Amino acid sequence: MSAADCPVQPVTGLILSGGGARAAYQVGVLAAIADLLPDAAHNPFPVIVGTSAGAINAVGLACGALHFTQAIHRLTAVWQGFRTHQVYRSDWPGVLRQASRFVGHSLLGLGKEVPVALLDAAPLRALLARELDFSGIAAAVRQRQLHAVAVTAFGYESGQAVTFYQGRPVIDPWSRHYRIGVPTRLGVEHLMASSAIPLIFAPVKLHREYFGDGALRQSAPISPALHLGATRVLVVGVSVNPRGSDANAAVGRPQTGLPPSLAQISGHMLNSTFVDRLEGDIELLERLNHLSGLVPPPLHPPGLGLQPIDVLVIAPSQPLAQIAARHRHQLPRALRMFLHGPGATKASGADVLSYLLFEPGYCNELIELGYQDAMAQKSALVRFLGLEQPPGCSVPTDTSAG
Repeated sequence: MSAADCPVQPVTGLILSGGGARAAYQVGVLAAIADLLPDAAHNPFPVIVGTSAGAINAVGLACGALHFTQAIHRLTAVWQGFRTHQVYRSDWPGVLRQASRFVGHSLLGLGKEVPVALLDAAPLRALLARELDFSGIAAAVRQRQLHAVAVTAFGYESGQAVTFYQGRPVIDPWSRHYRIGVPTRLGVEHLMASSAIPLIFAPVKLHREYFGDGALRQSAPISPALHLGATRVLVVGVSVNPRGSDANAAVGRPQTGLPPSLAQISGHMLNSTFVDRLEGDIELLERLNHLSGLVPPPLHPPGLGLQPIDVLVIAPSQPLAQIAARHRHQLPRALRMFLHGPGATKASGADVLSYLLFEPGYCNELIELGYQDAMAQKSALVRFLGLEQPPGCSVPTDTSAG
């Protein structure tokens, strides 16, 4: 079969949402995809976009895009061996020092020139600097194995969700309502900023502004991938797939009548930040796809983005908070004491724990769950990624004009 007879291949975007330790689930999904690929070196995602902890996974993948399966194995090994102290200070001196600084800064106004938070993420910065070779991004872009990789952070002064991207020079910056895309050379500070969960981790200064977790005001999480050229997107979520669960299941649950704990309130706030916007954006995209199908392509108004976008969502089949509750004993003793008062070590506060529990038992169970959930959608993944090609056709690398 000649090249002219092969169907035009879409540009596949990978979207990795945020969620602290929950991002271990994404690694399991990626491991399953690596096992499905016929070519171990081939990167099936020319566009990779991440937010918060998903940004770390996204950039880790992009750094090794020239050797996709090896990059997945390296990422998996890091998550399988994670301990809390590799992400933030969890020893008694570190916890007490950070707590006293947080109280002095927030309540007494001491040391306002230095941003602080409940936890000290200095160990994570050291881990990222040690594990990631950012030169791999430029190499993958040059060799057409990667079109672009992007991470999103929230500017506390401007109020904008800023998507920092590195990729082909043909990509134009964009500006939408409180959403902009900025070309840059990605580094550790971009990842620290994107993953700085409000109050839990301190904001990070990039250029003249302090930035925090990109999920804070990311009203359209799928949009950056489309701006970067993706024509279909694989979304890996970190909350139970609403399509596979009963949205009204909670109505009949017995109520305790007790006031919510601080951890319970915080858990709902974190879920609202990391989960609800992504699910809302997926629903919006599906409605637009439906509308596109009702209007003949010649009648599509230019510039309104009515071209259909194929979307595949892989999300946990089990509640991650329940899994975290089973592993709460693995949390370092100082952290257990620190989080006991707000209620994070109780079942009702397990949502918060599910974001902070960087321990092997929990992370490995999430990796296995991600692998099994992806394999449960094997036929959909094979179709979506175009792994079943007509005779004579091959899965192409990025062929965008440059």
